[in-house]
Amino acid sequence: MSVDIIGMIQSQKQSEIHPPDGPVIDRDYVRAFAQAHEQAGFDRILVPHHSTGPSATLTISYAATVTERIHFMLAHRPGFTAPTLAARQIATLDQFSGGRLGVHFISGGSDDEQRRDGDYLDHDQRYARTDEYLGILRRIWTEHQPFDHEGTFYRFQRGFSEVKPAQQPHVPIYFGGASEAALAVAGKHADVYALWGESLDQVRELTTRVRAEAARHAREVRFSVSFRPVLADTEEKAWARADSILERTRALRVQAGYSRGGPQQSEGARRLLAAADKGDRVDQRLWTAIARETGGRSNSTGLVGTPEQVAEALLAYYDLGVSTFLLRGFDPLDDAVDYGRELIPRVRALVAQRDAERQRKAA
Repeated sequence: MSVDIIGMIQSQKQSEIHPPDGPVIDRDYVRAFAQAHEQAGFDRILVPHHSTGPSATLTISYAATVTERIHFMLAHRPGFTAPTLAARQIATLDQFSGGRLGVHFISGGSDDEQRRDGDYLDHDQRYARTDEYLGILRRIWTEHQPFDHEGTFYRFQRGFSEVKPAQQPHVPIYFGGASEAALAVAGKHADVYALWGESLDQVRELTTRVRAEAARHAREVRFSVSFRPVLADTEEKAWARADSILERTRALRVQAGYSRGGPQQSEGARRLLAAADKGDRVDQRLWTAIARETGGRSNSTGLVGTPEQVAEALLAYYDLGVSTFLLRGFDPLDDAVDYGRELIPRVRALVAQRDAERQRKAA
């Protein structure tokens, strides 16, 4: 089982310890950020979606022109674009990028966030809509004759796309969400199910449930877990760096008028906070302090240690069946470069060693 390493780029420099600075869209930064990931040996780059931010689709269209090999992952929310149009847009971008696109479908874990774009469906309704949406996308991408559709959320006649994805049968479908409504959709549609950085026990439990849902549809699903690695040349220095990141995060949140974050509506956020309830350090390397401070907003748990220690920690998740890691730093561009130099080669070497051991045992 090979391993995929995913990074993340944004249109300007920002993170928990870096307030947004400069223009909202900084073309030079996006170019440098994307090229740094390619040179560092990442397989794919996520471009996130936010209801007030730049278009992830157009950001990828630019980043693809300044890179050659690295693949992309578009964060896409069903509900704001007709699925027939979205299917054509995604297929077109896959063609222009040379078959380098994947799409992470986000049904939405916050009512407030969704309502910024005029979506007033509740949580479970959003996942039901995503189920119908993904079913339509698959048909538009793969069928060679127009078809009619009349469902709960969408209705059209003679839907069809002349353009098909460069990748066959379609672009990879990434999907997240830990609620029961989400897991039902994941088992039916996901090629890769994405988790935030949970404890080993939590990942074991959730991937078992997703596999069971996928088996109901005679499918298999791959798994991705997201972390914020904090590296240094000694373990002591790595934890000291983590402490400074927490202090800076707290200071900036106070300046912005934020209190300690309460839980988001999403089940994923609640799961991160459940891990944080066990302490700032879980499973030796999992660092939960930022998740607790921000209310489990997005992938906010870290792995702290030397590059060798963090690579070993990632291998423990690989042994649970996780074959994709999304790694992004608190110093976004500098950390991406550092991961390429210090962490990614070690992870790939450990995975290759583990696979060779398994092959010898099987033989």
